Amino acid sequence: MDDQTLVRHGIRSLLEIAGGVEVVAEADDGGSGVSAVVEHDPDVVLLDLRMPGTDGLWALGELRRRRLDVPVLVLTTFDDDELVLAALRAGAQGYLLKDVTVEQLAGAVRTLADGGTHVQPSVTARLVRALGSGAVPEVAPGLREAFVQPLTERETQVLRLMAEGCTNRVIADVLHLAPGTVKNHVSAVLLKLDTTDRTKAVLRALHHGLLG
Repeated sequence: MDDQTLVRHGIRSLLEIAGGVEVVAEADDGGSGVSAVVEHDPDVVLLDLRMPGTDGLWALGELRRRRLDVPVLVLTTFDDDELVLAALRAGAQGYLLKDVTVEQLAGAVRTLADGGTHVQPSVTARLVRALGSGAVPEVAPGLREAFVQPLTERETQVLRLMAEGCTNRVIADVLHLAPGTVKNHVSAVLLKLDTTDRTKAVLRALHHGLLG
């Protein structure tokens, strides 16, 4: 979904060149996009956030309200912390800026189609820092309590560094820990967040306010 015809056609052409991705429908606003999802049942939705009329955040909410669990990859020019967080909380599984390469875009589409998540590392890292500084709004009441296994202070430190794309070795150096200790902390974080995927762990933590 994108309100600019030229952009939509360009994305379609690029994805066709990349191979392995078929565009089954296009839409110029949230309302027509949701209708297209109902009609075509796609594996992934590419979604811009700011569109005239019914925008991307509305579309995300409507997809969830109708229990249409198609993975949504936000592709936008808006590099705004509050907007990113709002999209993730509304159920987006991915977030990319329009300066990515076609290979990165196609790879993200395939990742979501396979059940994964993908957020541009620079976006995630900056958002985590903004959450830590209080530069973005508080999470909705009750979300923190939704987790029965809260993270320890050390696990939260490890998770923040994971969000910035740090490897276990880098995390060990930053926190002055043994690599084996970091590996144990990472395993504990993934277990508590019920995933084996580091990116998905970060997304779930953001959804539930565990990094705020």
